[in-house]
Amino acid sequence: MNKKLVALAVAGAFALPLAAQAQTANVTLYGRANVDLEFVRGAQPASVSQGIPAGDNPTVVRVASNTSRIGVRGQESLGGGLLAIFQMESNVSWDTGNSSSSGLASRESYVGLQGSWGKVTMGKFLMPQDDVHAVFGNVPTLLTSILATSDVWAQGNLSKAAGGWDARTGNNVRYDTPNLNGFTAAVQYSTQSATGGFNDASATVTNQPPNGIAPGWSGSNGSQAQGVRHANVIGLNGIYTNGPLQIAASGEFNQKVRQYVNTVAVGCSATAPCIYDANDYDYTVTGAYDFGTIMKGFGLRVGLVFEHTNYQEQNLDATTGNLSRNFWGASATMPVGGGTIYFFYGHANNGSGSAPDGTTVGYVTHGANTATTQWELSYSYSLSPRTLLYTGYVRLANKAYNQTTFNINPYSIQVCEYNASNCNDGKPTGVVFGMVHFF
Repeated sequence: MNKKLVALAVAGAFALPLAAQAQTANVTLYGRANVDLEFVRGAQPASVSQGIPAGDNPTVVRVASNTSRIGVRGQESLGGGLLAIFQMESNVSWDTGNSSSSGLASRESYVGLQGSWGKVTMGKFLMPQDDVHAVFGNVPTLLTSILATSDVWAQGNLSKAAGGWDARTGNNVRYDTPNLNGFTAAVQYSTQSATGGFNDASATVTNQPPNGIAPGWSGSNGSQAQGVRHANVIGLNGIYTNGPLQIAASGEFNQKVRQYVNTVAVGCSATAPCIYDANDYDYTVTGAYDFGTIMKGFGLRVGLVFEHTNYQEQNLDATTGNLSRNFWGASATMPVGGGTIYFFYGHANNGSGSAPDGTTVGYVTHGANTATTQWELSYSYSLSPRTLLYTGYVRLANKAYNQTTFNINPYSIQVCEYNASNCNDGKPTGVVFGMVHFF
């Protein structure tokens, strides 16, 4: 059945008047079913009730859904080249059929206007930082599954208030420029407010630092408290494409999104804690070159990426310090045997800055043995323009006091307190066999 007719039928099921209006617009139903079989392992935390000894590292077999989705998008011509546009995209748990993260408008959802001057949208969607991921990331496997190259880069599976940079934020206004001789740019503002006092408490405190400082958590949609204190997220990017060359840069600024609670500084106590707002930032510079366009019979695309992350910290004496980390990586994409091989190596240094050792935000911890390295090798093969098969291997070689896990479909691993003795680092590792169908 024609996708447009199906989409109109779906709209009609919700409201017949809306369906009647939609008949004058260009409406499309679309989706993606992405399911895989995974063999994963990583050192486990001790559990007496479950009979798991500390450091136990069994191979676990899982079937997982990888950012599977269904959506409706459309546009209406308003004349003079101006379009009204909309999209409502929802996560679908294709492996279990039910998930707390599934639901209407749980993914990229917006309404806006588009013309020769560019595009303005409002709603819930990823920050401009995410757009540069495709320059160096694992596009052949759709930037998802446990193969996602945003495990270490951007702390991909963490909410904004937990220190993540590749999160999907709510309450956004965004402007995208038109393509100007190969150059595009975007700027986005998330108010981190919450209509009706909604509070997305999607993170919990782990690995309490030794200095009495702990982040205050809320999710990526914001809360009433964040709105009152004018918390916001600002993101921007610039991308230039010219034949085989692609260069991109992005930046993101979290203003008052996280909070610190200090109970040990002068004037602070457990009964009267001092609360501080944090201003964090992150930027990425990346580029790629496709040698296959200049060398006949030879296919090779090489990508490079560098990221700097900085979290504002309050030290023991309540002076402002920082926790920072540098990450760099390289990728190679090659057509082989009718499919595509993808290789990625990424390394994050130990956490540094003026914060005390052991201070932690997300997966970044200050001090020695807090680095991590990601290895990935995958092969993807298209059976048709709409059906894709893929397989791959991924390993996160965490140092003893790093707790990074997979971005998509995380796998719980043992968390080691900083400077703890006899601690087995998690090192999550996986092999995956997957299939994707687009509709």
